[in-house]
Amino acid sequence: MRFLIIIKATPESEAGTMPEEALIAQMASFHEELARAGALLDGSGLMPSAQGWRIRYDADGRHVTAGPFALDANLMAGYTLIQARSREEALEWTRRFPNPRGEGLAAEIEVRPLYALDDFPPSDALERCRAIGLQQ
Repeated sequence: MRFLIIIKATPESEAGTMPEEALIAQMASFHEELARAGALLDGSGLMPSAQGWRIRYDADGRHVTAGPFALDANLMAGYTLIQARSREEALEWTRRFPNPRGEGLAAEIEVRPLYALDDFPPSDALERCRAIGLQQ
């Protein structure tokens, strides 16, 4: 099973402030552990929302809105994608995830399981997804 660890945005991440060296070292150590265990699939920090855009869909079509976006619970600052044998194993890994702002500061991560292609009913469209190498 794959799980996405979502690092929530903070005033610092939205300002483009780089983490202190000690925090980068903690994150590197944690991600090295994940890699040694064969659990790390990907991970990265995201640039501030001022560098991005959103596309909203409605009956009139698509509408592009340039960032920055309001700092709220939906704004992401980064992610780590892991592979785990179970929800419990993923929970164990995420309990050890370093505080993304540094010890003692308020922060939040969110963890969500990803669908596998086998979770969907069989179809020609699903086989097309498999053929281009989308994850299972």
